[in-house]
Amino acid sequence: QVQLVESGGGLVQAGGSLRLSCAASGRTVSDYGMGWFRQAPGKEREFVAVISRIGTTRYSDSVKGRFTISRDTAKNTVYLQMNSLNPEDTAVYYCAATPAFFSNRNSDYGAWGQGTQVTVSS
Repeated sequence: QVQLVESGGGLVQAGGSLRLSCAASGRTVSDYGMGWFRQAPGKEREFVAVISRIGTTRYSDSVKGRFTISRDTAKNTVYLQMNSLNPEDTAVYYCAATPAFFSNRNSDYGAWGQGTQVTVSS
């Protein structure tokens, strides 16, 4: 089973950027589809982005063109580069692993990190 630890969250002004990291241990990130999800207060956890085992990517419409998911297999780490942030991006961001090739469904992911808080001020 893979273990995941997120980092890189923080407070940023609207229009700014952050890069989140998800360090994996126990298995390699290229063994899984690796996803990022987020959960804002009072809302359900929602899909943000996924990178497949072969490196193809998908994004939610709300972040397409602003966020980029990538991975470094040598570091066994997945990243989420977030640009042009706005207050609606404020949430706890979670990294997760799925045996599926691609998925945007919470239920397909069996391993989750503890989350990292991202707060965007206006």
